[in-house]
Amino acid sequence: MWVIPEDVLLAGALWITERANPYFILQRRKGHGDGGGGLAGLLVGTLDVVLDSSARMAPYRILYQTPDSLVYWIIAHGTSRKEITEHWEWLEHNLLQTLSIFENENDITTFVKGKVQGIIAEFNKNHDVKEDDDTDKFKEASSKFWKLFGMPEEEKLVNYYSCSYWKGKVPRQGWLYLSINHLCFYSYLLGKEGAYYLFLNPTHNVSQVLDAFYAYLKAL
Repeated sequence: MWVIPEDVLLAGALWITERANPYFILQRRKGHGDGGGGLAGLLVGTLDVVLDSSARMAPYRILYQTPDSLVYWIIAHGTSRKEITEHWEWLEHNLLQTLSIFENENDITTFVKGKVQGIIAEFNKNHDVKEDDDTDKFKEASSKFWKLFGMPEEEKLVNYYSCSYWKGKVPRQGWLYLSINHLCFYSYLLGKEGAYYLFLNPTHNVSQVLDAFYAYLKAL
């Protein structure tokens, strides 16, 4: 998914570079794929669940940087390798050669940022998306909800919340997802993953649903 360009000062922290060219870098978050990345990967995976943001949630991202600059800009992130690879190939086929004709790096940065913002604006226009500060983050949360729980895209996410529940002596920090027909909880703690969901009965009120879900988690 293309995102409004945002500057990143530490491009290498907690990320592994998989592809690079003079202007763009494709990175994978430590702890995702290829065996999980050992202890560092487990710690990063736990951190990603506890400290959520659209950029941290996505295991893949693309950065832009001019050769003489110390500042990186995140321009895309994705929940799957297929999604981020499609963005990478688009950049290589449509932008990389064009950038070589610019003489001023500020002009290159302005061009790249404007191009990405134009793609986002066109997508929002074609899909009747309301542009606001929460759009990217909510879209990313929706993508993760569909992927974690195997839900179809027709199962629309209503809202999501940071929360935890106690199991034994250890609190399970994670995220509660409320969709049209389901209440779901996901947690990840030092390599131990949990994904649980409950079908919402339209005849039940909120208190009944929460009580049922809590009883379900305690029984696990």
